[in-house]
Amino acid sequence: MTDAVMNGLPPHIAQVICGHKSIDTTIGYKAVYPAETIEAHRAFIARRRASRPSEEYRTPTEEEWDAFLAHFEKRKVSIGTCARAFGTACIHEHACVRCSFLRPDPSQRTRLAEIRDNLIVRIAEAEREGWLGEVEGLQVSLAGAENKLAQLDAEASRNRVIHLGMPEFREIAGRTVEHSSAHPNRPDL
Repeated sequence: MTDAVMNGLPPHIAQVICGHKSIDTTIGYKAVYPAETIEAHRAFIARRRASRPSEEYRTPTEEEWDAFLAHFEKRKVSIGTCARAFGTACIHEHACVRCSFLRPDPSQRTRLAEIRDNLIVRIAEAEREGWLGEVEGLQVSLAGAENKLAQLDAEASRNRVIHLGMPEFREIAGRTVEHSSAHPNRPDL
């Protein structure tokens, strides 16, 4: 690993290759000083840029910049945001509820639940009418909708605030005001 880092392998990549949790562990195998690390990374970037077409490093035209920005506007859909890469087409023909690239918007949870409920009704109708091809496609969409709802629920549970009994600022501020009004001659703490 020492030779690889000394010959230009960036230490953070060596860290991943070695499976080290910390860059400090990687650096410990070789007395890599911050200046060496920076220089090795700069050399790596210079070699990488030299091997790539210079066209990639030019300033984009106004038309190219407009197309780039338009891509992000087109990523906005009714129930969230499409995370597909710039310049790529939608592989699901805009059946977003099925797509793993859709990042559902928490504010659209109700709408997503309505879509799921509608799919359940449509599957029952298709089964009654014997539209087996329709049933199969609707079940894929239903699984996608349920997956998106599960994503939203998981995200909400990760972001839930747990109160540990610690006072909040407004409680402290309220006590300070009460305290200072009860003792006008004492300065606020």
